[in-house]
Amino acid sequence: MTAWASGTLSITGGYLTYHRTGGGGPALVLSHGLTDNGLCWTRLARALAPNFDVIMLDARGHGQSSRIPPGDPGEPGEDIAAAIDLLALRSPIVMGHSVGARATAMFAAAYPGRAARVILEDPPLAPLVDPAAAERRRKRFREQVGKFRTMSPDEITAMGKAQSPGWHADEFPAWTLSKQQVDPEAMPDYRTPWQETFAAITAPTLLIHADPALGGLVTPELAEEARGLNPSIRTVQIPNAGHNTRRENFSDYLAAVRGFLGEM
Repeated sequence: MTAWASGTLSITGGYLTYHRTGGGGPALVLSHGLTDNGLCWTRLARALAPNFDVIMLDARGHGQSSRIPPGDPGEPGEDIAAAIDLLALRSPIVMGHSVGARATAMFAAAYPGRAARVILEDPPLAPLVDPAAAERRRKRFREQVGKFRTMSPDEITAMGKAQSPGWHADEFPAWTLSKQQVDPEAMPDYRTPWQETFAAITAPTLLIHADPALGGLVTPELAEEARGLNPSIRTVQIPNAGHNTRRENFSDYLAAVRGFLGEM
């Protein structure tokens, strides 16, 4: 594999690590999902690198980025904004998966005009929960991370392959490493309804969703609600895939992404 540049960005209260393919194409900033790291985008980055300068961020509490103090979930949309400023990116495309998609949407909503295009892969679009329910969710997450820390890399990989036998082999090295890196305090705490965030996005946006029966979070009804909130949002459903949409149907996912970005 061609060597990619890596670096660290000093941001308020911590730092972010990033990996960058380089090149003269438009900048494309990728934000991963919960428990992943930036290099979990490797397969997609390889496919898009000939045409884009792909920047893969490690979110706070993930990969090699700084840890999260207890009770301080941070502002992931602000972290994306800071990374874009520090890398001097002009009108980048921003793209995220799962909680990284929520962070990407938060950035695009808070900074109209900063993103050329927005791509959101199966973000969690659930109602806000009360503090007690949020703490129960954080407790379950801490327990999950604690389990990862008792496992060897080979055991984590074996677990992943048993759970997701259809994934390409290239997905597992970064996925396995990310499970050893994730901070037990990394569970996000949403305080703004997703509808408010989505309604404020001004850039052309593609919401990618999949099959709820296979684990997709965005149902057809939620996709319709998103379109109704904002005429800048279009949606595409990827067949034969669930929450890890690009990992489960890479060819259709890549075609959808390339089609949307080809309109620029």
